[in-house]
Amino acid sequence: MLLSPPAPDLPVLNGVGPSRVVLPSGNWLTILDFLSERFPHVDKLQWQARMLERKVLKHDGSAVHPEEPYQPHQPIFYYRHVDTELALPFSVKVLFEDEHLVVADKPHFMPVTPGGRHLQNSVLVQLKHATGCRTLSPVHRLDRETAGLVLLCKQAGDRAAYHAMFRQHRVHKSYEAVAGYREELMTPKVHRSRIEDDPRFFLSREVTGEPNSETRVRMLKRLDESALYLLEPVTGRRHQLRLHMWSLGAPIFGDQFYPAVIRGPSEPDDFSSPLQLLAKRLAFIDPVTGQQREWSSQQTLKLSEEHAPV
Repeated sequence: MLLSPPAPDLPVLNGVGPSRVVLPSGNWLTILDFLSERFPHVDKLQWQARMLERKVLKHDGSAVHPEEPYQPHQPIFYYRHVDTELALPFSVKVLFEDEHLVVADKPHFMPVTPGGRHLQNSVLVQLKHATGCRTLSPVHRLDRETAGLVLLCKQAGDRAAYHAMFRQHRVHKSYEAVAGYREELMTPKVHRSRIEDDPRFFLSREVTGEPNSETRVRMLKRLDESALYLLEPVTGRRHQLRLHMWSLGAPIFGDQFYPAVIRGPSEPDDFSSPLQLLAKRLAFIDPVTGQQREWSSQQTLKLSEEHAPV
């Protein structure tokens, strides 16, 4: 998934930039009324306090007043807050850094960007603190449950070039996954399908229609009823590899969403049973420097039967 650049010239608080919402057409009297209805998990008094603390801003950086009249179509920026953020028992590792890029090797269960229950625990916030780079921005995204390589851009002026590189499929991405052994997958496969968002916001699904996703699948080794697979996505749809392996009859071990939702996004994680999916390798010609770039994750997946569904 490609990411939009953050709003310019707005402050970063504790390594976390503001979230953006564009006010839709509607009959709210104030911006406070809209935010209270749109985000009911934050009550009106909390939104009012955030406004008075200059944590709800307009595009020019001025604060939104609690009695600010509602005007549709203007962007509003707000800073998220988590009362008690659960600490993760691991941290992100930096494999490479120069004046243009940071390459991180992220663990399972860690989000790339702040969101939901995770702010300070995200890859982006941890690396902003570690590098001191305020303009650091991820070029692509991994699922929170997936481990492995994440590429981040340091200079705002470079972002468009790196985003275009991913959008135009000029990056060779290799993943490894552990799933059930399927005899028909001993021969390399190319799986294409159409992926769309599921009505349940945290899922995707395959539907009939013109394919918009493609993955090359090759079995690397087998252990009894388990196998290690090499997955090479050509496209980057949300949950593409997880859906494609399920469609091929080999859902990835440790998957909490496919083929059935075992644990929803708001439920506590089971750190003992990570998704057996690893973003193993990235390779490309750097659109900014012209250099050949290639990195491999230092993490490995364990080929065993212990994560297989019972």
